[in-house]
Order: sequence, then C-alpha cells, then structure tokens
Amino acid sequence: MKIFELPDLGEGLQEAELVAWRVQPGQTVGVDEPLLEVETAKAVVEIPSPRAGRIEKLFAQKGDIVRVGAPLVGFDVGAEELADAGSVVGAVETGARVMRDAPVAPGHGHGHGGVRAAPAVRALAHKLNVDLAMVTPTGPDDVITATDIQRVARILSETAPAEPLRGFRRAMAQSMALAQAEVAAATIVDDADIHAWAQGADTTIRLIRALVAGCRAEPGLNAWYESGSLARRVLEKIDLGVAVDLPDGLFVPVLRNVGARDGADLRAGLDRLRADVVARKIPPEELRGATITLSNFGMIAGRYAAPIVLPPTVAILGAGRIREHVVPVAGAPAVHRMIPLSLTFDHRVVSGGEAGRFLAAAVADLEKPD
Repeated sequence: MKIFELPDLGEGLQEAELVAWRVQPGQTVGVDEPLLEVETAKAVVEIPSPRAGRIEKLFAQKGDIVRVGAPLVGFDVGAEELADAGSVVGAVETGARVMRDAPVAPGHGHGHGGVRAAPAVRALAHKLNVDLAMVTPTGPDDVITATDIQRVARILSETAPAEPLRGFRRAMAQSMALAQAEVAAATIVDDADIHAWAQGADTTIRLIRALVAGCRAEPGLNAWYESGSLARRVLEKIDLGVAVDLPDGLFVPVLRNVGARDGADLRAGLDRLRADVVARKIPPEELRGATITLSNFGMIAGRYAAPIVLPPTVAILGAGRIREHVVPVAGAPAVHRMIPLSLTFDHRVVSGGEAGRFLAAAVADLEKPD
C-alpha cells in the first residue's frame, strides 16, 4: 500500500479540517481526480489524487483535524508499482491515523505551566472536567482550591457545552494568536473631513485610494517583515487585504495591485471577491499575499479601533463610522461629515514618524472633493 499524506498548505498552515470525502475504499481513481475537501486558510479546498489506483483505505473521517504530513489515503498498487504522480510515502506505522480532537487533561498542555494546585485539587478538576486555566485562584499565594474548582464546575453546568473552533473560526483564532504574540503593535488615530464629497461617493473605493496615497508617501508601510532574520521587504505593488465580516468569521481576500486600478475596476474586483467569499468558493491564492490591510469596520459600528496587524505585513488602516461633527469654518461653526481613521503598525519595523506621514497623506486624499 502506498500512502498519500496531507500536502503542504502554504502560508505556514499546519492543519486542515476534513469537510468531505469524494472517494470510498474500493473505488478506482485517476490522476488529479478529487479525493477530498478540506477547510483551511478560510476557504474550502479540493485536494486531487496524486496518482491513479484503487483506494484501499481512508485514514481520517469527516470533521477530523488533520496535520500536514499525516496520512490521508492508502492506495492498493497491486503486483506492479503504479506511476507515482505526487507526494506518496511508504507504509504507515500502527497508530498513525489522525484522531479527532480530544480535550486536554486539566493541568497539562499549554497555558497551565504557572497553575498552582495540590494533586487532590487537580484530580477534582479532572473529575469535574474543569480546565485549570479557566479558574481564578483564591487560596494563599494564588493556589487553586477545591472550592474554586467547584465554583467553576457549577458555572459550566449552567452553560452550553464547549464548542470546538473549527474551519474559518479556528484559522482566525490561530492567526490572531500569532499576531498578538509576535507584533509590537502601536496605533495612531485622526479624522478626515469628507464634507466636500459628491453625493453617493463610494466610501470603500475612496478609502482604498487614500491608503494608496499613504503608501506612496511612506512606502515602508507596504512591506513584509521577516522576524527571524530581522529583515524588511518594501514592496512596490500594493496587494490589499480587505477585511470582510461574515457569520462564519473574518475573511481577508486580497485585491491585487490596487495602485494601478481605477475606481470602477476596484469596485468590480471587490464585488467579485465578496461574492466568492460568501459562496465559500474563493480560491486559496486569493486569500494570500496581502502587503497591507484595510478594515472598514465603521460599516457596522465603532469610531476608533486598534486593528490587528497580521504578519508578515506591518500595517492595517481601519475606518470607523462616518459621523457629523461641528467644526469651525471661517470663524463660524458648521456641521461636516467626518470619517475617523485608525492606523495600527508594527513598531519593530515602522517608526511613529513614518506612520504619522502615512496617515496624514491618507487624510489629505480623503479630504479632496473627488
């Protein structure tokens, strides 16, 4: 038997959720025929067969979280070796199948290294299925007591069962954790007076244009940072990640080369990307390779924010809800429409002065009539 493993998913991703099998044991497939669908990188991806042959065994089930390099399909090659067309390795050792997620035993695993509790208390937590990382200690020297465990167990008994994060939300959680752990984030804010805009102006397109103006004023914010080598790559082409909020989670499809496209072309591209995201048919490559990000969170609510920078990018521009403000005009009060802006940047790479000049250029562009 020859084993096909889950291939490298790119962008540093190490796992995927198995959504559906397209084959069954005993079925014969050809090269590039679909084997299964996995959900990762916020998209459903179809994985084709790397070879022709008869399926002997499937090593995972729908809903399994499968690691890169874990066995997926066993091919029966028969008496003669079939032509190898992909990533195929030798026989699998016993127990190599990737099993479904199991709850981590309380007192073990990540985040529990600093927990202080007596063995009897840990045993009680295990018995009541309480994660010690969730417990606020009340004992001397921050020691968790049996009463603490019982209090949390009582609260948990009154709530719905824990729901493991899967698919899009799992990918989002992992990305946010990476960003918070790695990026030295700083945020500056300002307002742009958009009173001079024409009726019906496309806010998102104007924000994209303003972001392009900021990148031209300070190209260092359109960059990737390689933390391992302490190296920065300033990029000429602006491939814009556009944050899209959906019930399934946060998606960031990439609108390519925005600095070289007019408003109509940008709007058509945005509409197509959003439709693909909603239908969950967006190709994985269209969720990769952003050089800077825009979050128009004001379409929902909020004035200012501290958006999260996703490595390897170094900046994200956020726009809050447009509001009317009283401003002085020629010595007299006037009511103007204002759009609040929040620029978060990786302070390891971007200085405060660079961020300020970027934001000033963006504001100046937004305040133009058209």
